[in-house]
Amino acid sequence: MFPKEGKKLPRGPRGSGGDGEFAQTIAAALRGELGTTHQAIKTAMRWTGTSERTVKHWFAGTHAPSGPHLASLARHSDSVLMCFLRAAHRPALSVGTHWISVRTMLVELVEAIDLHYGL
Repeated sequence: MFPKEGKKLPRGPRGSGGDGEFAQTIAAALRGELGTTHQAIKTAMRWTGTSERTVKHWFAGTHAPSGPHLASLARHSDSVLMCFLRAAHRPALSVGTHWISVRTMLVELVEAIDLHYGL
């Protein structure tokens, strides 16, 4: 039912607080990976195509990204992807992303050895 007065719609029934916890987890992941500077906000804005205000809400943990915005963040941020997989109760899938990271580090190590020894 809509209120007869006021400018805000009432919030729906609250669950177990999982939404707020998820928002805080995503915020911690974003801050951990990007930092807390204005440049970090701009980076997340570029990744998702959202407004500065929206991204600031994500960094503050007052709102969580949803749908396409969450997918965009996960595409660019391993930390956000891990948070999503844990929230979906699928942490075993995160092993694959770790192997990709390990492979990337190994390739960089081989390139550095080749460069150092002139191979």
